[in-house]
Amino acid sequence: MSQILFYATDKPYGEFSNFSRHPVDLDGVTWPTTEHYFQAQKFAGSPHVEGVRAQPTPMLAAQMGRRRDLPFRADWDAVKDDVMSVALRAKFTQHPALRALLLGTGDAVIVEHTRNDAYWADGGDGSGRNRLGELLVELRAALREGP
Repeated sequence: MSQILFYATDKPYGEFSNFSRHPVDLDGVTWPTTEHYFQAQKFAGSPHVEGVRAQPTPMLAAQMGRRRDLPFRADWDAVKDDVMSVALRAKFTQHPALRALLLGTGDAVIVEHTRNDAYWADGGDGSGRNRLGELLVELRAALREGP
């Protein structure tokens, strides 16, 4: 089975990255990237949500979301995959070109390829969970079935 590897936003399939500059409208707010939305949800119900959304780059949003001196929501580990799914669905339904790109991947396995992450990505050597890639494959199947 063929594989599509992605990571850097300036490389092929970089649009699949949460750092790609594709704004999403969720919860009545426009988020600059899905990374901004995802990181902000760690702080749901607190003023830190807007602090993350206001960051000028997805990297700065990610850095704020990784701070351990800010209080995470208690259920974060239980909901983080669902939060990511919501963000991805918004991104790939609100941007028709991205939807077409995702659907154009056929039946390929989609892999976020980096040693920087062993949960959302493949850990660089295939030992990671690749949850982002798995969620993209699930979304591709759902988009094929219709609205």
